[in-house]
Amino acid sequence: MTPDRAAVRGEHWWPVALAILVAASLHVLLPEKYRVAPSWVVPCVLLVLLTALFIGDPGRIDRQKPWLRVLTGTMIAFMTVANLFAAARLVDDILTNNKLFADNAIGLLATGGVVWATIVITFGLWFWDLDRGGAAARAHQPFANPALVFPEMQNTNYAPAAWVPIFADYLVLAFWTATAFSPTDISAVKRWAKLLMMTEAVASLGIGGLVIARAINILQ
Repeated sequence: MTPDRAAVRGEHWWPVALAILVAASLHVLLPEKYRVAPSWVVPCVLLVLLTALFIGDPGRIDRQKPWLRVLTGTMIAFMTVANLFAAARLVDDILTNNKLFADNAIGLLATGGVVWATIVITFGLWFWDLDRGGAAARAHQPFANPALVFPEMQNTNYAPAAWVPIFADYLVLAFWTATAFSPTDISAVKRWAKLLMMTEAVASLGIGGLVIARAINILQ
């Protein structure tokens, strides 16, 4: 079985870069209390790390270098920690009945929505970076040691035999895990992938449940 040309050459950077820029912008949109201070730190750090990745692996993502893997993981981890900070502050305010959103259900829902959307993006990036050794590894050995089995891999009547997942597919997985609290049509076959999906489902359920319950209470 020979992978198609796109799989051999690697993925385009722009979908990943767009997701990271969206996550950085969402963090800036949060109320000041929920942002990492000063407010420029998160977008600037993410932009610097993303630029370094572009320089180290220009064009399509296909260079297998340890420092690139470390840098990619560092970028996603930094984004995760920044959103964890915001989520922790939000949960604390809800549980302690903080007055910040005492009469502002729309503001609460908007803040919760930003945190939730960033959860989806960060987990999508984690799935994308960890499955089969990352995007560069998939460009060279696209079928080696998968942790996630997509329906296209099993239904060759509806997809090319050489089909390989790209970032958009992992983002869809993260979205459905956060909304349906289940893998839907994508199966995790490695323990780390199962645990990561479980972690995302718990985080999404916790944030969504608390925010919606508190908003309903405010409206009443």
